[in-house]
Amino acid sequence: MGERFREWSARLTLMLFVSMVCIMIMPFGSQAAKKSDISKYALVFDSQYYYDNNPDVAAVYGNDYNKLLTHYINNGVNEGRNASAVFNAKAYKENNPDLQSAYGNNWAGYHEHFAAFGKNENRIALPGKNANNKKNNSNNNANKAANVNPGNVIGIYATKYDAKIPRANNVAVAASRINGVVVKKGEDFSFNATILPRTTANGYVNAPIFINKKHGMGIGGGVCQVSSTLYAAMLSAGLPATERHPHSLKVPYIPEGMDATIAGNTLDLRFTNTFDYAIVIGAVADNGTLTVSISRY
Repeated sequence: MGERFREWSARLTLMLFVSMVCIMIMPFGSQAAKKSDISKYALVFDSQYYYDNNPDVAAVYGNDYNKLLTHYINNGVNEGRNASAVFNAKAYKENNPDLQSAYGNNWAGYHEHFAAFGKNENRIALPGKNANNKKNNSNNNANKAANVNPGNVIGIYATKYDAKIPRANNVAVAASRINGVVVKKGEDFSFNATILPRTTANGYVNAPIFINKKHGMGIGGGVCQVSSTLYAAMLSAGLPATERHPHSLKVPYIPEGMDATIAGNTLDLRFTNTFDYAIVIGAVADNGTLTVSISRY
């Protein structure tokens, strides 16, 4: 009995020791960020700027990139500290209401969006600046899309395209066809049916397409960027697709797994409005930026 007690006591002591060590090495803050989120913060974070402009943090952690980034993620964001000379997460959220519905309090998402789109779109990302005094292409695009009120947006996504090549015409035509489409509660939506057949009579032109896993040319090349951007907005809104097909080859304008190809009447992007309210699709192609939003109607 005494031997068993000593063995049990030793095990308990070891368990307590391991627990204390785990607590000691846990990154400070309410919860350690996921690895995928850390990479999103890192897209914007400037460690030298953070070191130079936060002497209280520098005094504790020195000019150590990982420690400074960890402090920023777990403390700096909520404290309103700048990640760099051009980005403050709280200011970015407050000045871009169209993003609030998509990201809420997901700070990593705001960083990723700014790096991918916001910086090039000249979005307001610093405190003390009035968003009303500066044009915001993405906000304007979301508003133009069926005159959607940014406060009603539940999902939004933007992709880039070359506005100087023929496929830009097809992107613009397809976007105009889905722009303003209202989908009632329980109603089905078909991308193919909405943008009409890809013919010259319907405004489409010859542009690059994928044919049997090879590059080719065809009328309407580029419309899949619109369907893919819509699908990404659906993912952002939490709206599942009832039909969606990935491309046979990787496309450059959207991350893998977020694309949605269409082909004739055989491949389509479809969904059913599962929300308790009608929704309206907003889409506008303007100066190389395609923005698609899904909003309460």
